[in-house]
Amino acid sequence: MSTRRTATKRRPVKRRPARRRRLSARKRAALRRRRRLVLRRVLIGAGSVAAIAALAVLLPMTTAQAPVCAAEPASFPAAGIEGWQGEQLENAATIVLTARERGLGRDGQVIGVMAAMGESSLRAIDYGDWETSGVTNPDGSRTSSIGLFQQQDWWGSIEQRMDPASSAALFYDRLARLPGWQDLEPSLAIHRVQINTDPTHYAAFRSDAEAVVDALSGACESSG
Repeated sequence: MSTRRTATKRRPVKRRPARRRRLSARKRAALRRRRRLVLRRVLIGAGSVAAIAALAVLLPMTTAQAPVCAAEPASFPAAGIEGWQGEQLENAATIVLTARERGLGRDGQVIGVMAAMGESSLRAIDYGDWETSGVTNPDGSRTSSIGLFQQQDWWGSIEQRMDPASSAALFYDRLARLPGWQDLEPSLAIHRVQINTDPTHYAAFRSDAEAVVDALSGACESSG
Protein backbone atom coordinates (compact mmCIF):
# COMPACT_ATOMS: atom_id res chain seq x y z
CA MET A 1 0.00 0.00 0.00
CA SER A 2 1.60 3.15 -1.18
CA THR A 3 1.60 6.18 0.91
CA ARG A 4 0.58 9.45 -0.66
CA ARG A 5 2.64 12.47 0.15
CA THR A 6 0.50 15.42 0.75
CA ALA A 7 1.78 18.46 -1.13
CA THR A 8 2.39 21.34 1.13
CA LYS A 9 1.41 24.78 -0.09
CA ARG A 10 4.05 27.42 -0.08
CA ARG A 11 3.11 30.68 1.30
CA PRO A 12 3.85 33.54 -1.09
CA VAL A 13 6.77 35.54 0.01
CA LYS A 14 5.83 39.10 0.64
CA ARG A 15 8.35 41.46 -0.78
CA ARG A 16 8.93 44.64 0.95
CA PRO A 17 8.49 47.68 -1.30
CA ALA A 18 11.75 48.99 -2.51
CA ARG A 19 12.86 51.95 -0.54
CA ARG A 20 13.03 55.10 -2.67
CA ARG A 21 16.39 56.55 -2.74
CA ARG A 22 16.30 60.02 -1.42
CA LEU A 23 17.88 62.54 -3.79
CA SER A 24 20.43 64.84 -2.47
CA ALA A 25 19.65 68.52 -2.14
CA ARG A 26 21.92 69.27 -5.08
CA LYS A 27 20.18 66.79 -7.37
CA ARG A 28 16.73 68.05 -6.32
CA ALA A 29 17.78 71.60 -7.18
CA ALA A 30 19.13 70.49 -10.55
CA LEU A 31 15.84 68.67 -11.29
CA ARG A 32 13.80 71.76 -10.41
CA ARG A 33 15.96 73.88 -12.72
CA ARG A 34 15.50 71.40 -15.54
CA ARG A 35 11.70 71.44 -15.09
CA ARG A 36 11.63 75.23 -15.06
CA LEU A 37 13.70 75.31 -18.25
CA VAL A 38 11.32 72.91 -20.02
CA LEU A 39 8.30 74.91 -18.82
CA ARG A 40 9.86 78.16 -20.01
CA ARG A 41 10.49 76.70 -23.46
CA VAL A 42 6.90 75.51 -23.68
CA LEU A 43 5.59 78.93 -22.67
CA ILE A 44 7.86 80.74 -25.11
CA GLY A 45 6.75 78.43 -27.92
CA ALA A 46 3.09 78.97 -27.12
CA GLY A 47 3.64 82.73 -26.94
CA SER A 48 5.32 82.76 -30.33
CA VAL A 49 2.46 80.85 -31.91
CA ALA A 50 -0.05 83.27 -30.35
CA ALA A 51 1.95 86.28 -31.54
CA ILE A 52 2.14 84.95 -35.09
CA ALA A 53 -1.59 84.24 -35.10
CA ALA A 54 -2.34 87.74 -33.81
CA LEU A 55 -0.04 89.27 -36.44
CA ALA A 56 -1.79 87.32 -39.18
CA VAL A 57 -5.10 88.82 -38.04
CA LEU A 58 -3.86 92.37 -37.52
CA LEU A 59 -1.65 92.71 -40.59
CA PRO A 60 -4.51 92.97 -43.12
CA MET A 61 -6.16 95.53 -40.84
CA THR A 62 -3.06 97.72 -40.67
CA THR A 63 -2.19 97.48 -44.36
CA ALA A 64 -5.72 98.07 -45.65
CA GLN A 65 -6.20 101.63 -46.83
CA ALA A 66 -8.92 103.35 -44.82
CA PRO A 67 -11.04 105.90 -46.71
CA VAL A 68 -10.11 109.52 -46.06
CA CYS A 69 -11.84 112.84 -46.61
CA ALA A 70 -11.05 114.41 -49.99
CA ALA A 71 -11.65 117.90 -48.56
CA GLU A 72 -9.20 117.40 -45.68
CA PRO A 73 -5.58 116.98 -46.86
CA ALA A 74 -4.50 116.45 -43.25
CA SER A 75 -6.36 113.12 -43.34
CA PHE A 76 -4.36 111.82 -46.32
CA PRO A 77 -2.03 108.91 -45.45
CA ALA A 78 1.60 110.00 -45.23
CA ALA A 79 2.64 106.78 -46.95
CA GLY A 80 0.43 107.66 -49.91
CA ILE A 81 -1.97 105.54 -51.94
CA GLU A 82 -0.48 103.16 -54.51
CA GLY A 83 2.64 105.33 -54.60
CA TRP A 84 0.79 108.63 -55.08
CA GLN A 85 1.29 111.03 -52.19
CA GLY A 86 1.58 114.61 -50.98
CA GLU A 87 0.89 117.17 -53.72
CA GLN A 88 -0.26 114.38 -56.03
CA LEU A 89 -3.02 113.28 -53.65
CA GLU A 90 -4.07 116.88 -53.06
CA ASN A 91 -4.46 117.39 -56.82
CA ALA A 92 -6.34 114.10 -57.14
CA ALA A 93 -8.68 115.24 -54.37
CA THR A 94 -9.28 118.53 -56.20
CA ILE A 95 -10.25 116.58 -59.33
CA VAL A 96 -12.58 114.35 -57.32
CA LEU A 97 -14.26 117.33 -55.64
CA THR A 98 -14.63 119.14 -58.98
CA ALA A 99 -16.33 116.07 -60.45
CA ARG A 100 -18.68 115.83 -57.47
CA GLU A 101 -19.68 119.47 -57.89
CA ARG A 102 -20.81 118.55 -61.40
CA GLY A 103 -22.82 115.62 -60.11
CA LEU A 104 -20.41 113.03 -61.47
CA GLY A 105 -20.06 109.75 -59.64
CA ARG A 106 -17.17 107.37 -59.28
CA ASP A 107 -16.74 106.72 -63.03
CA GLY A 108 -16.34 110.40 -63.82
CA GLN A 109 -13.98 110.91 -60.91
CA VAL A 110 -11.82 107.98 -61.98
CA ILE A 111 -11.62 109.27 -65.56
CA GLY A 112 -10.44 112.69 -64.38
CA VAL A 113 -7.77 111.24 -62.10
CA MET A 114 -6.64 108.81 -64.82
CA ALA A 115 -6.23 111.69 -67.27
CA ALA A 116 -4.10 113.75 -64.89
CA MET A 117 -2.01 110.72 -63.94
CA GLY A 118 -1.27 110.03 -67.59
CA GLU A 119 -0.60 113.66 -68.49
CA SER A 120 1.42 115.06 -65.59
CA SER A 121 1.71 112.38 -62.86
CA LEU A 122 -0.78 114.50 -60.89
CA ARG A 123 1.48 117.56 -60.74
CA ALA A 124 0.65 121.08 -61.91
CA ILE A 125 3.79 121.49 -64.01
CA ASP A 126 4.53 124.60 -66.06
CA TYR A 127 5.98 122.78 -69.06
CA GLY A 128 4.84 120.12 -71.49
CA ASP A 129 5.65 117.90 -74.46
CA TRP A 130 7.59 120.54 -76.38
CA GLU A 131 10.02 121.11 -73.53
CA THR A 132 10.45 117.40 -72.73
CA SER A 133 10.23 115.75 -76.14
CA GLY A 134 10.11 118.45 -78.80
CA VAL A 135 6.54 117.50 -79.76
CA THR A 136 4.78 119.84 -82.16
CA ASN A 137 1.17 120.36 -83.19
CA PRO A 138 -0.05 119.02 -86.56
CA ASP A 139 0.63 122.45 -88.11
CA GLY A 140 4.22 122.34 -86.92
CA SER A 141 3.84 124.87 -84.10
CA ARG A 142 5.18 124.20 -80.63
CA THR A 143 2.80 122.59 -78.20
CA SER A 144 1.87 124.83 -75.28
CA SER A 145 0.81 122.12 -72.83
CA ILE A 146 0.96 122.95 -69.11
CA GLY A 147 -0.73 122.00 -65.85
CA LEU A 148 -2.34 118.86 -64.50
CA PHE A 149 -4.03 118.00 -67.78
CA GLN A 150 -1.35 119.39 -70.13
CA GLN A 151 -3.86 121.75 -71.72
CA GLN A 152 -2.77 124.04 -74.56
CA ASP A 153 -3.46 127.72 -75.15
CA TRP A 154 -6.92 127.22 -76.62
CA TRP A 155 -8.13 125.56 -73.44
CA GLY A 156 -7.83 128.71 -71.36
CA SER A 157 -5.47 131.18 -69.77
CA ILE A 158 -2.21 130.19 -68.13
CA GLU A 159 -3.78 130.89 -64.74
CA GLN A 160 -6.71 128.57 -65.49
CA ARG A 161 -4.53 125.77 -66.79
CA MET A 162 -2.08 125.98 -63.90
CA ASP A 163 -4.80 125.99 -61.24
CA PRO A 164 -5.83 122.37 -60.38
CA ALA A 165 -9.50 123.19 -59.80
CA SER A 166 -9.85 125.35 -62.91
CA SER A 167 -8.01 122.90 -65.15
CA ALA A 168 -10.17 120.05 -63.84
CA ALA A 169 -13.27 122.14 -64.62
CA LEU A 170 -12.00 122.73 -68.18
CA PHE A 171 -11.49 118.98 -68.59
CA TYR A 172 -14.96 118.08 -67.32
CA ASP A 173 -16.60 120.79 -69.46
CA ARG A 174 -15.20 119.09 -72.56
CA LEU A 175 -16.00 115.60 -71.28
CA ALA A 176 -19.62 116.64 -70.77
CA ARG A 177 -19.82 117.64 -74.44
CA LEU A 178 -18.66 114.20 -75.56
CA PRO A 179 -21.77 112.13 -76.50
CA GLY A 180 -22.00 108.79 -74.71
CA TRP A 181 -18.68 109.14 -72.86
CA GLN A 182 -20.10 106.94 -70.08
CA ASP A 183 -20.27 104.00 -72.51
CA LEU A 184 -16.71 104.34 -73.77
CA GLU A 185 -13.64 102.70 -72.34
CA PRO A 186 -12.20 105.27 -69.89
CA SER A 187 -8.91 105.62 -71.79
CA LEU A 188 -10.76 106.17 -75.07
CA ALA A 189 -13.07 108.76 -73.49
CA ILE A 190 -10.03 110.66 -72.19
CA HIS A 191 -8.35 110.39 -75.59
CA ARG A 192 -11.41 111.99 -77.24
CA VAL A 193 -11.12 114.93 -74.83
CA GLN A 194 -7.34 115.30 -74.74
CA ILE A 195 -6.73 114.50 -78.42
CA ASN A 196 -3.49 112.66 -77.63
CA THR A 197 -1.74 110.31 -80.06
CA ASP A 198 -2.34 106.99 -78.24
CA PRO A 199 -5.96 106.10 -77.32
CA THR A 200 -4.78 103.40 -74.90
CA HIS A 201 -2.20 105.56 -73.10
CA TYR A 202 -4.33 106.18 -70.00
CA ALA A 203 -5.41 102.55 -69.48
CA ALA A 204 -2.26 101.81 -67.47
CA PHE A 205 -3.42 104.25 -64.78
CA ARG A 206 -6.92 102.89 -64.28
CA SER A 207 -6.29 100.65 -61.26
CA ASP A 208 -4.28 103.36 -59.48
CA ALA A 209 -6.95 105.96 -60.21
CA GLU A 210 -9.66 103.67 -58.85
CA ALA A 211 -7.65 103.04 -55.67
CA VAL A 212 -7.10 106.77 -55.15
CA VAL A 213 -10.72 107.71 -55.81
CA ASP A 214 -12.00 104.96 -53.51
CA ALA A 215 -9.60 105.99 -50.75
CA LEU A 216 -10.76 109.59 -51.04
CA SER A 217 -14.39 108.58 -50.68
CA GLY A 218 -14.51 108.69 -46.89
CA ALA A 219 -17.06 110.78 -45.06
CA CYS A 220 -15.77 114.13 -43.82
CA GLU A 221 -16.26 115.21 -40.25
CA SER A 222 -18.60 118.13 -39.89
CA SER A 223 -16.99 121.30 -38.63
CA GLY A 224 -19.88 121.76 -36.19
